[in-house]
Amino acid sequence: MSNFDDLKNAIIKGKRDEVINLVNELLAAGNDVNQIVDAGMIPAMREIGERFSRNEAYVPELLIAARAMQAGLGIVEPLLAASGRKSLGKIAIGTVKGDLHDIGKNLVAIMLKGAGYDVIDLGVNCDIAKFESGVEQGADLIACSALLTTTMSYMKEIAEHFKNSKVKVIIGGAPVTQSFADEIGADGYSDDANGAVKLVDLLLAKTA
Repeated sequence: MSNFDDLKNAIIKGKRDEVINLVNELLAAGNDVNQIVDAGMIPAMREIGERFSRNEAYVPELLIAARAMQAGLGIVEPLLAASGRKSLGKIAIGTVKGDLHDIGKNLVAIMLKGAGYDVIDLGVNCDIAKFESGVEQGADLIACSALLTTTMSYMKEIAEHFKNSKVKVIIGGAPVTQSFADEIGADGYSDDANGAVKLVDLLLAKTA
């Protein structure tokens, strides 16, 4: 088993300290930072996401894997920037105006980072102006999250605001459905973090 496989397995199992040690060891051994990400880190998040979709892993396991991944990303991100690595795209993500829930949003953000996207995390209680600031920073796609039926209606305003722009808008969250996404004119909907990554892959591949 290669050190990349060890790194992948450590992320999947959520072993944060082991991930940090393995990333540092791989870098010290002269491995290219892009290879560390492409051969060890991205496959790990794709794998845990697929397990989640098959009900072979659950939210707590996904969260600890995401935190382990984040620990590794914290080490390599400055090196990736210096290497001139081209990201798959830039995503602005936030919980919509009036909603302060962030666990689902944070999970999707880390999954997207793990899949090779640049992520602008706008936080919670995001109005249209906040999402616009993400677009001004170069976002190709906006991801909106809501956990409350009372706040999901604001997604319609967001979708309408960006309707005639090149920016894609996707939505998600516990009360959100595909039919609601269709109704408000969003570009896509996902009911879990792994599905969100696949949706972004699909939408940005079409515009690449």
